[in-house]
Amino acid sequence: MNNEYKKIVITNLFWKIMERGGYQGVVFFVQIILARLLSPADFGNIAIITVFVNLANVFVQSGFNIALIQKKEIDDTDYSSVFFLSLSVAGAFIGLIYVFAPSIASFYNQSSLVDYLRVVSISLIFGAINSIQIAVLSREMKFRLLFFSSFGAACISGTMGIIIAYNGGGTWALVLQQIGNNLFSCLIMWFTVKWRPKLLFSYKKLRDLFSFGWKLLCSGLIDTLYRNLYNLIIGKMYDSDILGYYSKADQFPQVIVSNINGSIQSVMLPAFSRYQDNKKQIKSMMRRAVVTSSFFVFPLMVGLAACAENLVIVLLTDKWLDCVPFMRILCFSYALWPIHTANLQTLNAMGRSDIYLKLEIIKKIIGIISIIVCIPFGVNALVWALLVVGIISTAINAWPNKRLLNYSFSEQMKDIIPSFIISLLMGSLVYLISYLPIHPLFGLFIQIFIGVFIYIICAVVLKMECFNYVVNIMREMKKK
Repeated sequence: MNNEYKKIVITNLFWKIMERGGYQGVVFFVQIILARLLSPADFGNIAIITVFVNLANVFVQSGFNIALIQKKEIDDTDYSSVFFLSLSVAGAFIGLIYVFAPSIASFYNQSSLVDYLRVVSISLIFGAINSIQIAVLSREMKFRLLFFSSFGAACISGTMGIIIAYNGGGTWALVLQQIGNNLFSCLIMWFTVKWRPKLLFSYKKLRDLFSFGWKLLCSGLIDTLYRNLYNLIIGKMYDSDILGYYSKADQFPQVIVSNINGSIQSVMLPAFSRYQDNKKQIKSMMRRAVVTSSFFVFPLMVGLAACAENLVIVLLTDKWLDCVPFMRILCFSYALWPIHTANLQTLNAMGRSDIYLKLEIIKKIIGIISIIVCIPFGVNALVWALLVVGIISTAINAWPNKRLLNYSFSEQMKDIIPSFIISLLMGSLVYLISYLPIHPLFGLFIQIFIGVFIYIICAVVLKMECFNYVVNIMREMKKK
């Protein structure tokens, strides 16, 4: 990678982290306020609703979003063809959700879900438009504009949700917040992104994109269905309160990891695609992504697990304490995400969506078997199964890159072991602080301070290469 393009990648990674961090930060703050105003059952309801909208959204985007980014040469016909197809699919799924909403509500014995489902399905239209806008900005490496749209939309929709919840809106606060976020993101991008749809449509262009995208469609559908299967099962077999605890436990580690992981993933695909014919360069870039992301994610997840109880009491109040055991297990599951992402995005960048699909099928078969086995043992067993399957999936995702890039699973593990070991050391000491007889707020402050101090000291003493790399990057960014 030449120095000029390296600067472009680093700059855009910075803006992508800002975009994800700004957006997730606002969402996180809003969710804390909403958690104090609403009940666990309200969050359980939105978790069920979101499952069906997420599944529909996979078909709306149909893998074309990534195909548009990955394709070497692209024109207005490509963009416009995908735009009109996505809108048509979105309209079709809005109609399907409207028709089947009563059946879904009956399955969960909650008649109120009918209106929630029908209203929230409108967000599919905005998602279809937004996916093309994001593809345009990603190809052009203009993640600075994504920051403004995401951050602005999160602020406006979050404020709207809080006002509705404060006035007794219940689940409607979460429903309208979700719709508002997609709507305002589209509107802001409409004025910041130069691209506009044109009256162009080509079946040939779609066929070319679909030859790559259909595998991603299947992979996305399998992955989305599997990830939301827990919400479906917990919501049906237990109750909305337990589902609310689970979804809230999932939110904390997800906010942190999706910010870092999503930022790296968004920049990785266009950057890797540029060098898709240079395997040596891709391996170097992938290795850097694995090492650097793990250096950040491991301590954050281990630290969050260690101080989970104090964090929940301070931010959400005692009524949410039942989510702490779930959160601690999920933290270790999410810690593996950067490794999954680096391996899978490499396959996408090299145009090997066929391998991507095969891996997804294998992993999800293992995951479904684990769910079937664990259902009789309760929710805790299901959550533990997520962690076990995540560990197995790490090895599965790494397997093809041993042959494609000569970057084996064992080599990847050697690269991340230093960050993992000092994270466990830091987490153990932070966890012991929770036993001190002090106020939770003061205890949380001490845990965070000690955790950051110990981790940085260990990185300096051990002269970790990734720590020095991050420091040098920060210096370059400051100079620029």
